[in-house]
Amino acid sequence: MESTSKNSDITAKKKYLISKGIDGFFEDLNDLYVFILRFFKEAFSAPVEWKEIVNQCYQVGYKTLLLVSVTGLITGTVFTKQSRPSLSAFGAASWLPSLVSIAIIKTMAPLITALIAAGKVGSNIGAELGSMKVTEQIDAMEVSATNPFKFLVVSRILAITFMMPVLVLYTGLVGMMGAYLNVHSNELTSFTSFFISAFKSIEFKDIFSSLFKALCYGFTIGVAGCYQGYYAQNGTQGVGRAANLAVVFSMFLIFVEELLIVQVLNNFK
Repeated sequence: MESTSKNSDITAKKKYLISKGIDGFFEDLNDLYVFILRFFKEAFSAPVEWKEIVNQCYQVGYKTLLLVSVTGLITGTVFTKQSRPSLSAFGAASWLPSLVSIAIIKTMAPLITALIAAGKVGSNIGAELGSMKVTEQIDAMEVSATNPFKFLVVSRILAITFMMPVLVLYTGLVGMMGAYLNVHSNELTSFTSFFISAFKSIEFKDIFSSLFKALCYGFTIGVAGCYQGYYAQNGTQGVGRAANLAVVFSMFLIFVEELLIVQVLNNFK
């Protein structure tokens, strides 16, 4: 009887924990929904914090430019080097510039840039806002008649959303330069002939889809970082948790968005 009672208590406790976890999940979804609605409300209402938005745009570009440059160059070079043997085996080595341009412009540039921004900018936003939250700086801003949500959250989300397309175009350019250097070192292809061949297979809709992805990824990174940081709790431990969750959630959502966007855009071909 005692053993049966213990088993029933354990089962009841497990059911309670599962129920509590499900309730917490839907509560977090509701909080995120309210957070995003508040962002759009504040973003389209006066006054607009233009100075802070420009400052955050500079911070986003400054913090990611070096990493994006190095990663884009290496990606273009390595992808070209690894694609050459496969194409040469079928006698299609001349298609290498077209293959590289399609891969970099349509997929690799936006995805790589987003992942770098999520790791660098997303974690920084989560940690920065988290530290301001736990040290009650955000509460002090509310007391001083400043709208902390508009100044801290809206400016950062808009900044990373605006800067992501710029960074994606830059990454694509650097990646194509890396591909050209590799092709030139092996086939002595001229700069002009390489890029003419590369952009024969690129259409406007390919560039549009890449920029659309960049906007979605930038918004996702900004929302994830700001949401985790703005609602951080439990002191310094909460700051670290906010930075970590900002990166994890934004990267996960970026891959989910990549799948959904590709599926939707393929229906318009």
